[in-house]
Amino acid sequence: MENVNKTNKKENMKKAFLLVLASVVTAALLSYTFKSKAHSFLAPEGYIACYNHATKDQIELDANTPGFAKLHLAPAYFKLTKETGKMIGYPSPDGMDAHAYFIKSKKKTNKWLIVIQEWWGLNDYIKREAETYATELGEVNVIALDMYDGKVATTPDSAMVYMKNAKSERLESIVKGAITYAGDKAKIYTIGWCFGGGWSLQSTLLAGTQAAGCVMYYGRPETDISRLKTINCDVIGFFGNQDKGIPPPIVDAFEKNMKEAEKQLTVYRYAANHGFANPSNPAYNKEATEDAHAKTVAFLKARM
Repeated sequence: MENVNKTNKKENMKKAFLLVLASVVTAALLSYTFKSKAHSFLAPEGYIACYNHATKDQIELDANTPGFAKLHLAPAYFKLTKETGKMIGYPSPDGMDAHAYFIKSKKKTNKWLIVIQEWWGLNDYIKREAETYATELGEVNVIALDMYDGKVATTPDSAMVYMKNAKSERLESIVKGAITYAGDKAKIYTIGWCFGGGWSLQSTLLAGTQAAGCVMYYGRPETDISRLKTINCDVIGFFGNQDKGIPPPIVDAFEKNMKEAEKQLTVYRYAANHGFANPSNPAYNKEATEDAHAKTVAFLKARM
């Protein structure tokens, strides 16, 4: 009897061991099956994953990617002097007030240039750009939007937080409020860099039939051809061939998609990195910036 009990005990232990082993193997197989491959920042495999999101949401998702922050070193300090514009507030569709740096044309005009910040926020560099375009373009109202609701970053870490928390619904509401502030008779032109480059195009889409010209510097293009077909103005874009954030294949796809949408897009590419037009960026490329700026002014003037 004692031998029988010992035998049964051994059999039970053996069954228990096999059951545990089977569970471990099953868990391992399931883990392997469902584990997704992690893509490096905007590696070719990641392009498809990016396109599965609405482009305006993907701009926000970029901030969750450590590689995106590495493209932006902390900007050099700059303080704008002799401001001709002022900060204003205006209502937005979501019920919250929005704000912008506004330079009103000396002569009454229905031409409005919407300026959209880089991922740093509405800092003095962006205000200076607004001042420059107000001077060079002449009779145009220039409004530089505060897309972060008063927050301005001075380090990549803080910029990542602000950009990540800037939800597309709020950003869209800020833009729509600005278009309403300009009025239904306004001709809307847009320009932006990086984060703002992507939102320059999104703002043009939001402007509908009021859109009169779109300028984007190394911003994420819209990928939905059905949305591109609704663009009502010409688009010009400036990109760096060494840009790891918006690399050449994305620009190639943008040109292809715009052609399929039967829309006018002019693209200029430079031997430059992301952020090449920002003088505070170590990747600043003076020659490329001056060429792009001249082409931007000519593009806008021809449509004003």
